[in-house]
Amino acid sequence: MRSYTLTINSVKRTVSADPDTPLLWILRDTLGLTGTKYGCGKGICGTCTVHYKGNAVRSCSLQITSVLEGDIITIEGLSEKGNHPVQQAWMELDVPQCGYCQSGQIMAAVDLLSKTSNPTDNDINAAMQGILCRCGTYSRIRKAIHLAASKGNK
Repeated sequence: MRSYTLTINSVKRTVSADPDTPLLWILRDTLGLTGTKYGCGKGICGTCTVHYKGNAVRSCSLQITSVLEGDIITIEGLSEKGNHPVQQAWMELDVPQCGYCQSGQIMAAVDLLSKTSNPTDNDINAAMQGILCRCGTYSRIRKAIHLAASKGNK
């Protein structure tokens, strides 16, 4: 085991881990940031999406050694009180059913809106296609992204 210093939600954190430990396990098991969920463990479902260096990434498929430079933002780091415009749109439109994929959905939506302030349905579909929702709330997700965009993402 080695020590690594990561910047997570704008706070420097030092953790001990094997070099091949996925970021997801550091976030959840070591640091107790359980908002980021485990889904498939292969980077396919998107449930574990976080932001790294300003981009949405799958934390289950990133080893700790690949995220030593740059800020990692988790769902807990979007806003102190859960009042980010995307989170508010999610609540206003009652998007989640089971809710399991929603942190990944929200992180992907925030990433999209940071790059495209007024996305089309096609933009949304393309950006969100890798985040799987077993409950099928895709139409509510799309509406919430449009709502957040209309209110200003930042």
